[in-house]
Amino acid sequence: MYENLLSPLSIKSMTLPNRLVVPAMVTRLSGEDGFVNEAITDRYVRFAKGEVGLIVVEAMAVHEAKSGPLLRICNDDYKPGLTELAKRVHNEGPSKVAPQIIHFLKIARSGWRQKIEDLSREDIKQIIEHYGQAALRARECGYDAVELHMAHAYTLSSFLSRKNKRPDEFGGKSLENRLRVPLQVLHQVRRMVGEDFPIGVRFLGEECIKGGYTTEESSQIALRMASEGADYISLSAGGKFEDAIHKDGEVLYPYTGYSGDRCMPPAEYPDGYNLHMPEASRKKLRLHGLQTPVIATGKVSTPELAEEILSQDRADMIGMARGLLADPDIIKKIREGKKDAIVKCIYWNVCKALDETFHEVVCGLWPKGYKHAPESNDTIAPMWKSDVPLKALSRTNQIRLNWEQATDNEAVAGYEIWRSEDGGNHYDHLYSVTVSMYSDNLAQSGRKYYYYIRAYDLAGNKSVHSNIVEVEVPLKFELLSETLSH
Repeated sequence: MYENLLSPLSIKSMTLPNRLVVPAMVTRLSGEDGFVNEAITDRYVRFAKGEVGLIVVEAMAVHEAKSGPLLRICNDDYKPGLTELAKRVHNEGPSKVAPQIIHFLKIARSGWRQKIEDLSREDIKQIIEHYGQAALRARECGYDAVELHMAHAYTLSSFLSRKNKRPDEFGGKSLENRLRVPLQVLHQVRRMVGEDFPIGVRFLGEECIKGGYTTEESSQIALRMASEGADYISLSAGGKFEDAIHKDGEVLYPYTGYSGDRCMPPAEYPDGYNLHMPEASRKKLRLHGLQTPVIATGKVSTPELAEEILSQDRADMIGMARGLLADPDIIKKIREGKKDAIVKCIYWNVCKALDETFHEVVCGLWPKGYKHAPESNDTIAPMWKSDVPLKALSRTNQIRLNWEQATDNEAVAGYEIWRSEDGGNHYDHLYSVTVSMYSDNLAQSGRKYYYYIRAYDLAGNKSVHSNIVEVEVPLKFELLSETLSH
């Protein structure tokens, strides 16, 4: 069923065991010193235990600059920890691992931020050199590839942006100018790491801001990058400073505006919301005879959707950040025929909110106090204490569900809520919670709904579904004239 998702893929000297990718995700687990610590290593080892194809380690700085908790690869002092991380990931199984390397500009709590227009030619030259040196360290530390961060609100993305206001040959008057610095970075990295070492490039499929570029240009950027040495293309979206919401006394966070939602589509957005972006770039590459793999990201919520994307040639690899945060064992579970044990991300973006406030990034579906996704080889599913644990109450503007807690030989981790809107013939996974209550605020008056719940444990084993409750929301409608007469 998952023959495309589970198929290997060779990229130069690196062969991925499958097509699922952990895109670079901020963890906020490092200290401000930028060194790899045990918590960071444990997070990526946990992904490796799930046998994901490629793990891209969170962005690490290529330069010495003050920042919050961010990994660094800007000098040789960081190499021992980075080497140990790569070694431990490799020791866990077939996963490949690549660091994402980044340059960023200065930013202040006042809202002031340095812009690429402020950079001198010498500054630009140093940025290019820093990328090359950092990439070489990645190879020397035993990584399988390196990924160049050219996305979102940061330096190289700002050169690519249509908002680039530099007046010189690195400026925004033409796409050729905007590509100049990013391409020089790519060329310098290639000179440093050699021809056989894979280089990935992550940039925006769309900027998702007024006046920003769209797939018309991102597909051209993909073609140019691939033509000049990029070994895979990874596409993100949005995450720009231009529409970020500034809070007094806080550092501007580039994922607070509409472009931030487009970067990490929340629950109210459809699945696969950004798929037209990798599809456009891949089509452009293939039309020009290039087989460079393209990674699709943006709320690819299930292995079924991932398989569909691959089978339709819309992408070559699938980036699943929040889904793999919720359950790093997706590949392992489908390979072992345990698809039903996958813990499903609900995209309520607790992880994003924690990143925004500089707290350690965890998943809201993990048991309280966990720093990483639970691990368990248990095969015994939770059980209900009674035959009718689920009860429902209809209110004017919502349906309130309550249920008795299930029991488990290890621990109950959470509950899935399933709902039907068509008379009980087909149920959809509506939400998951770690408590024993839920309010359905999308229920509409005059309609009938059916619900059941399933408990799941640390290993993702699911209980049989509870009793089914049928709820009809009362039809409450008053004519405007009647309302006004009171």
